[in-house]
Amino acid sequence: MAEDSDALAAMEKILSPHCRVTRMSDGALIADWKRTRFLGLATTEVQKFTSGIPEERAELVTGLLRAGCAPGRRKKYPDAGVGRRLSGVHLLIRTLGFGRVLRLLPLAAPGYVRADPPSAEEVGRLKRAVLSHSSRSWLVNGDCKSEAVTAFVLLRRRGLRAVLHVGVREHPFALHAWTDSGGLCIPDSDPRGHAFTPVLSIDCGGQ
Repeated sequence: MAEDSDALAAMEKILSPHCRVTRMSDGALIADWKRTRFLGLATTEVQKFTSGIPEERAELVTGLLRAGCAPGRRKKYPDAGVGRRLSGVHLLIRTLGFGRVLRLLPLAAPGYVRADPPSAEEVGRLKRAVLSHSSRSWLVNGDCKSEAVTAFVLLRRRGLRAVLHVGVREHPFALHAWTDSGGLCIPDSDPRGHAFTPVLSIDCGGQ
């Protein structure tokens, strides 16, 4: 039983965020909610994820890739795409207001989350892209709200754990927004060394 649990845990790490695996009496069932279909695996196939030889595991992973139940290598964040989304988010905040945009986040950020945590390298790459575009844009011009919302949406749309925080500082009074993921914050949670106390945190059900 413990071996089966280990095998299911290993399988969950490679599944797409829209797929869920459930243990069955004769193996496992993968539910693909994006395509509304199911894929069954026999007990022997499930056990190969932990006890099989590398060639057997590779064959199973290839099968999941072909079935659309496992993603290929994660794509890097294209710089041009980050810049366009950052500008769009900024205009949306200016048009609707920050509070209303926060209420709309569940529509843009899906609630599912991948089993594997976001890597510091991946979040760091996104952070560099967001801050670089923000500092070069006369429109965004380092606006923390736009940076935090953009980062949050991009991370959550990849099924990665992320939490958007809105914090306050009393003396002198100021508000600040940032997204926390993989141990990094986009933008920094304490700009210029000033600490902000979170008063609102949003994860869209992804935690």
